[in-house]
Amino acid sequence: MIDDFAADVRYYLSLVPRQLPSQYFYDALGSALFDAICHLPWYGITRAERRLLHAHRDDIFRRLPPVSTVVELGPGNGDKLRSLLEAREAQRHAPSVHLVDLSESALAIAAHAVGASALRVATHHASYETGLRAATAQADGHTLVAFLGSNIGNFDPPGAAAFLQNLRASLAGGDALLLGIDLVKPESVLVQAYDDPLGVTAAFNRNLLVRINRELGGNFDIDRFTHRAVWNAHQSRIEMHLVAEAAFDIHISRAGIGFAMTPGEYIWTESSYKYQPASIASLVQSCGFQVDTQWIDQEGTFALTLASAV
Repeated sequence: MIDDFAADVRYYLSLVPRQLPSQYFYDALGSALFDAICHLPWYGITRAERRLLHAHRDDIFRRLPPVSTVVELGPGNGDKLRSLLEAREAQRHAPSVHLVDLSESALAIAAHAVGASALRVATHHASYETGLRAATAQADGHTLVAFLGSNIGNFDPPGAAAFLQNLRASLAGGDALLLGIDLVKPESVLVQAYDDPLGVTAAFNRNLLVRINRELGGNFDIDRFTHRAVWNAHQSRIEMHLVAEAAFDIHISRAGIGFAMTPGEYIWTESSYKYQPASIASLVQSCGFQVDTQWIDQEGTFALTLASAV
């Protein structure tokens, strides 16, 4: 994994503008900081999704053939999946559960949380694609894949389509996808969700540089990089940047890269695309799924979409 990390850091920091893949946010500290973000009053994604899961979990399983395997990609702390598995139909059929994540600490926390609601829990410390293939290879009946938390929003539109097409290729007809996606909201609400007054999201963002320093021998001066969140309305995405306050000569020994940064230059660390309900349905259907139903929270801020592989 370190070799992959180093190769990705070398490649993405060589781009213009400089970038870093958001998947590397989630070391042990990054996972803990993201869990804290989910509790912030300005970040409503997690609460809206939990409300929808709690309200519709029985209906989700009633709409599906008996499910023998549930796979969650990027389970976080496992709370949402635990709530889903408390559905009466899920309890009756007791599906095996597979958790897929690149963060070992997140997997351990999620497995502990889900363990009380599932008889069999397997973890896959792997990419989503690799972990899903391993999980479905062990399935002996229908599979439900949960991709929650608006994680699909971290892909650009072509990337989201490619990801869902690959996901569909790992499933059999009649298997299902449960997709949670954040919706477009007023700019002020979106920006504050990603640049909270307590500075938790800023710490989460800057921790990526801390990780590079620790694991790859980088020399980033963390205090001299400012967190910035901006709404790009044309692309329908929030962008997170780390902005250099001064000129720096950056060296990352294990990634084999060095470069100069100028004051005001930024590293683009995350894109979070926001959707309209109809665009979610179009995306899912273009990737080999048929939308079964879509639930939207009462404030119109989040959508939960259930679709079947066709």
